[in-house]
Amino acid sequence: MGFPIKYLLTNCKHIKPLTQLHAISIVTGIFSSGDSNGNLITSYARLGDLVSARQVFDQIPEPKRVIPTWNAMIIAYSKVGFSNQVLNLYHSLVLGNGSKPDSTTFTITLKACASLMDLKTGEVVRRNAVEFGYKDDVFVGSSVVNLYAKCGKMEEAMKVFDEMPKRDLVTWTTMVSGYAQSGKSFEAIEIYREMQRENVKGDEIVMVSLIQSCSNIGDIKWGQSVHGYMIRREVVLDVVTETSLVDMYAKNGLLKLASCVFDSMSYRNVVSWSALISGFAQNGFAWDAFKLFVEMQKCRFKPDHMSLVSVLVACSHVGFSKFGKSIHGYIVRSLEFDQILGTAVIDMYSKCGSLLSARVLFDRVNLRDLISWNAMIAIYGIHGYGKDALLLFWQMKQTGLRPDHATFASLLSAFSHSGLVEEGLYWFDLMSKEFNIRPSEKHYACMIDLLARAGRVEEAYKMIDSMDVEPGVTIWVALLAGCGNHGKLDLGLRVAKKVLELRPDDPGIYTLVSNVCAAANNWDDVATVRKVMKKSGLKKVPGYSVVEVNNRLHTFLMEDKSHPHLEKMLTMLKWLDLEMRLESN
Repeated sequence: MGFPIKYLLTNCKHIKPLTQLHAISIVTGIFSSGDSNGNLITSYARLGDLVSARQVFDQIPEPKRVIPTWNAMIIAYSKVGFSNQVLNLYHSLVLGNGSKPDSTTFTITLKACASLMDLKTGEVVRRNAVEFGYKDDVFVGSSVVNLYAKCGKMEEAMKVFDEMPKRDLVTWTTMVSGYAQSGKSFEAIEIYREMQRENVKGDEIVMVSLIQSCSNIGDIKWGQSVHGYMIRREVVLDVVTETSLVDMYAKNGLLKLASCVFDSMSYRNVVSWSALISGFAQNGFAWDAFKLFVEMQKCRFKPDHMSLVSVLVACSHVGFSKFGKSIHGYIVRSLEFDQILGTAVIDMYSKCGSLLSARVLFDRVNLRDLISWNAMIAIYGIHGYGKDALLLFWQMKQTGLRPDHATFASLLSAFSHSGLVEEGLYWFDLMSKEFNIRPSEKHYACMIDLLARAGRVEEAYKMIDSMDVEPGVTIWVALLAGCGNHGKLDLGLRVAKKVLELRPDDPGIYTLVSNVCAAANNWDDVATVRKVMKKSGLKKVPGYSVVEVNNRLHTFLMEDKSHPHLEKMLTMLKWLDLEMRLESN
């Protein structure tokens, strides 16, 4: 095909002149070569007319279909995501007696297998590539690595990667992003370090995968170094990269940095907004989450699942039922209730004190998975309704769902909050015997808390000694609190030393230990604890409570006397205290 004709095909912007050029070619016969037909197929596909592209392909007699023609049609299908058609064409090619597939054919076909998560066919294509002499081809190798990575087979991907005599940026990027997406963050970072040692510079895709990995493992220093590297290289950050940075900083509590990146973004999408809203909600800044959520809607962004769940979590933290109800109403009007949103709304109602609303909504959810049941069981436990939690557990079993470790954690916690010691001991024993669930630290923590609350601290201490796992600080704190509440001060002092060894930088722990020492009249230890706190600069964060009255939230900080109705509230508290004492007598 002459240069002018190829130039005309490449530069056609509309279908009409292309069809006219095609008609001229039929009359004059200038498109008789395989390359010509391949360019014609590519031009039709580029302008979105796959039907005409396929007609051109089908009209070529099979013996005259050269590999550029096959590749042109395969690429055309690949670009629009028609992966099954790519595989059909590939099978027709390898089963025919005409052209032999080349590097491009194998690369695009392996990409289609990865898109379909069709590992079996992909491995057949890989064997074909080896048979045709493309074992060491860098493009085919990268596509095989991508296939294994997309199918979650990172060990196989690494094996292929190690065997490749040459690797390009795509190969390295595939390995880093593959490890990141499969949750193997440390491996993703290690591959990137090896990439740096090989003097291969990463692109934006690598950076996003690295940022996500740093976020997942909480390695904020490494994440900041990646951010600094991009700034030094003057990398133009797109919305995906900037959103990943916002998410990393927000998840790790660096909300000022997250806000700075967010404010500097020239373009934001709903994912960007949701990342920052989620960060504020998860770190206890409910009001900032509310303000951002409202601002996002003012900017005409429709809330997605992540932002809605985050705001519901924020409502749960501060007991803001009015806002939570409005979110519930928005979901009903604008979205379909899925299990994640349903569970979040149920949790919001329960945390805001409306157990009845939570149960009504739970009963209305059509598809209840194990997570939904676990959440509702936990809700009954938080409110002290252990027997109702057990009844719900039985109802769940009748649906055919098998309880998991989280179910038993919720159930045992419910027994703990309700003081149902014997029931807790019975089900803790049955958990391993009947359901083959090995107790984890969380299960033991529930049991220690249950026994300690009931004053059976010696029994709790023996259970700690019998544990198969190393007891964490949560378990020892539960036992320490029980010792303090029930006057078991000799044991309490021994436990206090253990707690301080495990958590030497927590001011709340020091306060608890100090209280136990004071109750035992061990004033020397009290003085020592307070001296250590002062020397270390540890200060206990003042406690606060939030209550919603007449659709308004009132926040009360410990020892704060600034509320305008303080005297009335103190009088009411004294009256309630008197009523409770009279009732108990």
